[in-house]
Amino acid sequence: MAEKSFKYVIVGGGVSAGYAAREFAKQGVNPGELAIISKEAELLDSQGFMCVLEVEERDSFLSGISLILSTEIVKADLASKTLVSAAGESFKYQTLVIATGSTVLKLSDFGVQGADSKNIFYLREIDDADQLVEALKAKKHGKAVIVGGGYIGLELSAVLRLNNIEVNMVYPEPWCMPRLFTEGIAAFYEGYYQNKGVNIIKGTVAVGFDTHPNGEVKEVKLKDGRVLEADIVVVGVGAKPLTTLFKGQVEEEKGGIKTDAFFKTSVPDVYAVGDVATFPLKMYNEIRRVEHVDHSRKSAEQAVKAIFASEQGKSVDEYDYLPYFYSRAFDLSWQFYGDNVGETVLFGDADPNSATHKFGQYWIKDGKIVGAFLESGSPEENKAIAKVAKVQPPATLDQLAQEGISFASKI
Repeated sequence: MAEKSFKYVIVGGGVSAGYAAREFAKQGVNPGELAIISKEAELLDSQGFMCVLEVEERDSFLSGISLILSTEIVKADLASKTLVSAAGESFKYQTLVIATGSTVLKLSDFGVQGADSKNIFYLREIDDADQLVEALKAKKHGKAVIVGGGYIGLELSAVLRLNNIEVNMVYPEPWCMPRLFTEGIAAFYEGYYQNKGVNIIKGTVAVGFDTHPNGEVKEVKLKDGRVLEADIVVVGVGAKPLTTLFKGQVEEEKGGIKTDAFFKTSVPDVYAVGDVATFPLKMYNEIRRVEHVDHSRKSAEQAVKAIFASEQGKSVDEYDYLPYFYSRAFDLSWQFYGDNVGETVLFGDADPNSATHKFGQYWIKDGKIVGAFLESGSPEENKAIAKVAKVQPPATLDQLAQEGISFASKI
């Protein structure tokens, strides 16, 4: 097959790939210079990059870009700057942007019996969401089991309840979202969700599935011996970055591809962005890998700006990222900024039975605020907690317990 050659190639079809492409267009990439190669049939996944763009904007920046879709890259030779697809096509590049993202961890990866039964869903791509919607239509007023108490578990259990599906949510940890939530924050959401009809089962895991004769899931067997009826199972037990193609060719750290503050890897002309990048978190003087759409967008833009700056003999500022997480479910909406380390103080009304349910939490380390969380904040209040996490003013636990959100609003 004929070899195709491009000045720039983005490998991946998710949020990072889309934002990188948009930044290439903003920087003035010439028609024919850039290709996006993705194994997906559509550009961009269920995290919804395209939904934030007007059709005109999307079409304008994609014109002149070669979209090479339904094309899985199976070999990457960074030394010769060559990528090879499953169909045997070769693609040469001058500069490569790795935006391969993550793939979901599947229960079959852990050898769970019956994990390949029908109507067990994982949410990562558009197809996954489409298939779940079809199953919901077919199983109206049915029973669902959510495996996992993180982002997917909390957001999907809310969606299923709003569709009149009976929901059991199962996770092994002592409370939901343990990587971010403290016990105090989690107690509110668990109580609120239970009030909405979500049955929460903590401290155990799914160890097997029984099926109907047609192969559809019928029951979920738990490690503690309980058996739950299920028409639908949704699994959200984490993800792993897709770095296999580049193993042994680039420096890796903390499960990702190690980069500098411009998302350059250890290999010249190769950049890594989004979920796969382990990068310097300047604020905390450490390196981290961050799985979140906000970082996926910003890291992609930073890398492309750095690519063009280096070509023009200019420089860009180092990436100075403030960690940011958010979620919306039912009539709830929370935001978190900063780092969740140190001592904590909860403030406001964290009663799940309250009509207002407006509350928050600060994290203090070495006498300074390093993180802030707020549920049901106004746009101004959310900006205030972002600022307080960035500025890191000195404060005491007693002071913050007394002042609550008003402390952040004064900074």
